[in-house]
Amino acid sequence: MKLNAFIHRYRLWLIIVPIVVTVFMLLPLTKGRINSNLMEYLPDDIEAKVEHERLEKIFGKFEPILIILKADDVLAESTLERVKNINDALKESVLVDDVISLFETKYIRGEEGAMLVDPAVDEIPYTDEDREQLREQLVGNPIAYGIVVSEDFRYTTIIVNAAEEVSDEDIIEEIEKIINLNPGPESVYLNGLPYLRYEVQRKATRDLAILFPLGLLIMLLFLYISFREFRGVLLPFSVVLMSIALAMGLMPLLGWDFSLLAVLVPIMMIAIANNYGVHIVARYQELNAKQPQWSMREIIDECLVQLSKPIILTGLTTIVGVIGLVAHLLLPAKQIGIVSSIAIGFALALSLLFIPSIMIRMKKGKPIAIYTTTKKTMLDKILAWSARASTQTPKAVILVFSLVVLIAGIGISKLKVSINLEQMMPRKHQLRISTDIANEYFGGTKIINVLYEGDIMDPKVMGAMDKLETDLKSVEGVGSATSIATVTRIISRALNDEGDELYDRIPDDRQTIAQYIEFYNMSGDPEDFESMVNFDYTQAQVTIQFSAVDIGQFNRIESTIRELASRSEYAKAVAGQCLVEKQISNSIVTGQIYSLIFALLAIAIMLWAIFRSATAGLLSSIPLFASLICNFGLMGWFGFPLDIGNSLLSSIAIGIGVDYTIHLFWRLKYELSLGNKYSDAITRTLTNTGRGIAINAFSVIIGFAVLFLSGMVILQTFAFLIIFSLLICLMCALVLIPAISMLAKPGFLERNGRTSIKY
Repeated sequence: MKLNAFIHRYRLWLIIVPIVVTVFMLLPLTKGRINSNLMEYLPDDIEAKVEHERLEKIFGKFEPILIILKADDVLAESTLERVKNINDALKESVLVDDVISLFETKYIRGEEGAMLVDPAVDEIPYTDEDREQLREQLVGNPIAYGIVVSEDFRYTTIIVNAAEEVSDEDIIEEIEKIINLNPGPESVYLNGLPYLRYEVQRKATRDLAILFPLGLLIMLLFLYISFREFRGVLLPFSVVLMSIALAMGLMPLLGWDFSLLAVLVPIMMIAIANNYGVHIVARYQELNAKQPQWSMREIIDECLVQLSKPIILTGLTTIVGVIGLVAHLLLPAKQIGIVSSIAIGFALALSLLFIPSIMIRMKKGKPIAIYTTTKKTMLDKILAWSARASTQTPKAVILVFSLVVLIAGIGISKLKVSINLEQMMPRKHQLRISTDIANEYFGGTKIINVLYEGDIMDPKVMGAMDKLETDLKSVEGVGSATSIATVTRIISRALNDEGDELYDRIPDDRQTIAQYIEFYNMSGDPEDFESMVNFDYTQAQVTIQFSAVDIGQFNRIESTIRELASRSEYAKAVAGQCLVEKQISNSIVTGQIYSLIFALLAIAIMLWAIFRSATAGLLSSIPLFASLICNFGLMGWFGFPLDIGNSLLSSIAIGIGVDYTIHLFWRLKYELSLGNKYSDAITRTLTNTGRGIAINAFSVIIGFAVLFLSGMVILQTFAFLIIFSLLICLMCALVLIPAISMLAKPGFLERNGRTSIKY
């Protein structure tokens, strides 16, 4: 049964069923939740994730939240009082498991042959003399100086670890409430992975609440400006709404949480789902003006005859491009690829079935002015220029495009991968500011742990840990390395006089080490060592704090740590949250490669099958390659790193961008089948179908443009890059490909043209 006959026969069902499906898909949204936990974005068998979870089971989960206070002198009476008040309030909170600050960090010292363990700040100094004495004391305390107080005494940190099962939202709001209840002139900044997750979730929720309706409003205005009648607005718009409902409803229906990338799904649907309906409406308006004697039914039948094949083909290529994300290693990317592909397929079906089923019973509208007057719009003038340029100076067009691609391509060598997740926030966000402070004054925000196994009190084992710490002191970028060996050396300084054989060193016998630990337990709290060593002293970890501004510096430090650790038979594992984050960065690169290869090959094969020509596949791939080279080159030139947001860029751009070339080839093939010479066929194609292609492209661009208003930098960058990529694809389709066709006159455009195509 032909499509026209099918629509006439089942018109009511084709209207009712999509509406019912849409309502049904809205129900799962009540169960949806945003998951900002980046650890869950990777498969469970990733090595870095497995090792990190292994250490968490031994030493407990430690996801510190840093409260950084800035003052002229943090040892000032008022500042210390504020720090103490915040510290005490946090300790009393049931949401907090542990607090580390100047009032909790230990000061280990010897006095008259005995060892004493007191807080680093036991009493607040009220005189200049006492303050300077405390300052001198802190300088000599290696587990406080440069860790909870900066070397210039302008910054101090309070490190908070949330209790088990406490949500990021609850602990951050508790911390903010306590800070607000203890005001002061000091600047306060928050940092840490839980705070990052909290901010991501907050901004993602805000983006969904604001950008989604704003995107719909902008799309309404654009459609009305483009078509100047309500059917041209409401019908494509209804397809967008139903596609969004399907895409968003599928995620909770399939048991998936909304990731921070899920914000892209409704924006993608706003940008993409109206594409196919736009071509139907544009062709309806053209026929309504040129064939005024035709009935509405005849116009719609003709639209379907002319457009059903190219719309189906462009829809399939978009689906193939987007579903290339399934080859991505990041789980959210896979999920977006699946639900978006299904939703795009739904939009395609709605455009060919739902829209014609409604339009076929509507009254004809008044002919649009652009088809009945000789007055040219700006778009008409641009399309006329592209026709002249591609037919009269094709070699110059090809040369200019080649130079642009070549210059842009040089920038690819400058492309970097992002390893700092805080960069997804705006530059003036306190997360970015606090990270800069921590990197400069507290040794960095990245932590790697090295697991040692054996009898930890054995001098060989503890000596190996101490050797690692000593060797790391000379590594650029490493801020600190601490472990039970660090504490043992501090105890040795407290119990022995300078110059003694045992002063500031790991003892040579196990009994002395055990005595040191026992002395500490008598004066201090045995629980102080919980994050350093397990209960029976068979497993311990060295915690290494460092900073890295790029993947190269990170790899250098990680390689050094692994190489130094491998020298000891007792070092069994290297793990850390930052290694998981690095794995996410590596997955971004690998995922880009896999999804690109999949999408490009699949689309090239599909185009070869559509036009039965390998040349068609190669020609259609030119805009895609040009777009990719220019896009990655631009990122390199302007310093945009590859990150979790733009890791989806290429597959989406490929899926959308190839549509323009397919529509161009389809109309050009038809014009040639009428006996027009190439220059006339190209001109007629660009001045007619070129309008639909341009409206299609700009509707997509405007849809993505709302992401510029996102609260997250990664989505703003994604908007800029996807728009840039689509503009390159559009210019290639409207200028470069016609110019190449003018010179090459590819045979597939003329082969069997007279009988196989009607436009």
